[in-house]
Amino acid sequence: MTRSETDSTVKSICLVLEQNDLISAGCECQVTSLSGDGSGRRFLRLACAGSPSFFAVLPDPDAAKGMAEARASYLIGKHLGACNIPVPKIYAYDDHSGLIIFEDLGDLLLHQYLLDHHESSLSVQEYYKKAISALCRMQLNGKDDFDPAFCWDTPRYDRQLMLERESEYFMQAFCREYLGLHSFDQGLEREFAFLADRVALEPADYLLHRDFQSRNLMIVDEEVRIIDFQGARFGPLAYDLASLLRDPYAGLSERLQNKLFDYYLFKLSDKIPLDPDSFYEGYYCISIQRNLQVLGAYAFLSHQKKKKFFLKYIKPAVSSLYQHLSEPQGMAVYPCLRALLRKIVKMV
Repeated sequence: MTRSETDSTVKSICLVLEQNDLISAGCECQVTSLSGDGSGRRFLRLACAGSPSFFAVLPDPDAAKGMAEARASYLIGKHLGACNIPVPKIYAYDDHSGLIIFEDLGDLLLHQYLLDHHESSLSVQEYYKKAISALCRMQLNGKDDFDPAFCWDTPRYDRQLMLERESEYFMQAFCREYLGLHSFDQGLEREFAFLADRVALEPADYLLHRDFQSRNLMIVDEEVRIIDFQGARFGPLAYDLASLLRDPYAGLSERLQNKLFDYYLFKLSDKIPLDPDSFYEGYYCISIQRNLQVLGAYAFLSHQKKKKFFLKYIKPAVSSLYQHLSEPQGMAVYPCLRALLRKIVKMV
């Protein structure tokens, strides 16, 4: 934005703050612009005299998408807050501009905390357990009275979404556009269909965040808070768990992944009936779906959107998926996809 556009935006934000009695008229605010990873939204921190700081989110410039996403963020955020899910408090929403004023949670992401501490430290493991506890509450309590009309994209994670926005996203954005691959085994399409069919068998009436990973979790006063929930919809339990445990940003060891997987089952065991073996079968397949989506997103954001931050996470994501497919069930059921990943490992 130009200086005049920035000044105009800040004035508009301050007006919304005044109208909601969050600051006094004429109060001066210092504004800091913040990055938003892959998002097209704009993020501003406002430090206003005599008031706590605020976190302002302005919608994506794409008018139709931006306003729909902003409305979803507001409605879903209010719903989660009412369910006592640890999300930032929403102070104000302007339905004309799509502006949302959130509680300022600071700057400490779980991802950054992990970079500063070894995963073996008790504090890191404790924060991951707190994240899992928050996830369980969101999945189970958050689904109650959740209105599909809150959703800006789709109301449910389903087979069509898996095929179009995960496996095909992986093929188009990552394989074709990023890697320049154009010749593929015909069995791939059959394997993607089989994978989607298997995942579609999982109960999908829980609340799904769809991007529950270490850069969307913040540490505030030694507690974990959840952000970027505007993509929430109904879906299977294991998707968000796979997003957290198999997160390329974090690169958790298999040992810690297994430990946290067991902790998740323990947290749910007195809430809903779960068969550990059956749940793991679904989790295994859902982890593949999630990894396909991640690689498509990293490729699109780094190659098309020129956001180079994501480049360094492509190789870990490829290695993770290849190792996952090298397990006995992957080798037996997804040989074409595994062969493709074996080729890709040598390219990245």
